[in-house]
Amino acid sequence: MVRMVSSARDSSAGAPSLINWDLAASTAARLAPPGPELSAGEIGKAVENLRFNADISVPHVHDITGLDAARDLRDSHVLVVDRASWSKANTQSFAVMLQPALKTMLDSRSGVSMTPAAAAASGAITGTQLGAVLAFLSSKVLGQYDPFAALAPGSNVPPGGRLLLVAPNIISVERELNVHPDDFRLWVCLHEQTHRVQFAAAPWLRHHMLDEIEKLSGNLLGNMDSLVERAGAVAKSLRDRTPSDKTPGRGAILDLLQNPEEKASLSHITAVMSLLEGHANVVMDAVDSSIVPSVKTIRQRFNERGKDRGVVEKFIRNLLGLDAKMRQYTDGAKFVREVVAVAGMEGFNRVWESAEYLPTEEEIHNSKLWLERMGL
Repeated sequence: MVRMVSSARDSSAGAPSLINWDLAASTAARLAPPGPELSAGEIGKAVENLRFNADISVPHVHDITGLDAARDLRDSHVLVVDRASWSKANTQSFAVMLQPALKTMLDSRSGVSMTPAAAAASGAITGTQLGAVLAFLSSKVLGQYDPFAALAPGSNVPPGGRLLLVAPNIISVERELNVHPDDFRLWVCLHEQTHRVQFAAAPWLRHHMLDEIEKLSGNLLGNMDSLVERAGAVAKSLRDRTPSDKTPGRGAILDLLQNPEEKASLSHITAVMSLLEGHANVVMDAVDSSIVPSVKTIRQRFNERGKDRGVVEKFIRNLLGLDAKMRQYTDGAKFVREVVAVAGMEGFNRVWESAEYLPTEEEIHNSKLWLERMGL
């Protein structure tokens, strides 16, 4: 496993006081739960095996998707990382994604004076809070394709981004499920490499996503007075909520922190994420036993594991909208399968040609609307 080297001290240039990114990363590393106990030799073998499975998964992604982008992914890297490195990588990506909104927020408050000490304290508080969230997430994520870190000033990340495979989590889950390590690792790599191929097939997608994230975060951060009021509503909802409550929608925080413009932005981002996650799930489940011998057992046990989560973890997942992300996998996969059944994979692949061809949230739930709009 490797540790990430910071590609920029603070990618949100001009807004260093709003979030202390370094503190967020160090807090996450300190608070993250320990991973499985492995000897140095076992770690080395696991890293080598994950890299191997990442490589051999790409031809399978090409065969299933028919996307020529899977033939050449040399403009991006695959990294096998630990939990602290995953958190560090995400602070770098967040810095890129939030930079425009943070700058706009600073500009809007240019007349409000703040002492250096107060600014440092504010950034430290925000950084610590972000670090605590990343610490929780760092033990849950198996892999992640990061297309944004390459855009940071002075970044040494390849232009196409980086794929992060979180070794401790992959090993923990394969042990928990009692499945064959090679099969499980290839299955995971099929999903994550599909994300890498998606962005390679649609070079415009990265900046489109950044524009939409900027729009949403700009709305959220643009009116601080409104944000404070809504944050108060969130706090009240948390006091009134019991850990066993089921949260409707996308999670308590996102459900409350919305005005009509934010709802529209979030709806579009939700649709795109459902498409990306659903498509990756379709690919990982399209392989048969000749490629992943125990694929049916893996999927069954993987789906069942969520039922064993503790009350506190379920509460946190609801608040952060993580269960909504799981619904994205299901909703998006259903959309992809329905479109492919009617138009074939070639017809579905038109979605990668232009932002105009991306499905709306309504179309994700009713594929016939997208098929009609596309003339398929």
